Amino acid sequence: MGFLTWIFVGLIAGILAKAIIPSARNEGIIMTIVIGIVGAILGGYVGSFFGFGEVSGFNIKTLLTATLGAVILLALQRMFAKK
Repeated sequence: MGFLTWIFVGLIAGILAKAIIPSARNEGIIMTIVIGIVGAILGGYVGSFFGFGEVSGFNIKTLLTATLGAVILLALQRMFAKK
């Protein structure tokens, strides 16, 4: 996938992850994009490692994989963040 596609998928995945795991803190759109992009990469790597297939193009499978990765990353960030 191209760089702009990763940003777009990451933005959507970050927004969906924040909707699934809401926070009282307001992290802003930049943090949402960063969590989404890193989550998309994490989800793609883990999905490929466990044989769920390659992450390619913009489709529902890519979006679900990226969102799952972003949810995992967001949960870890909330677990280790200072309160």
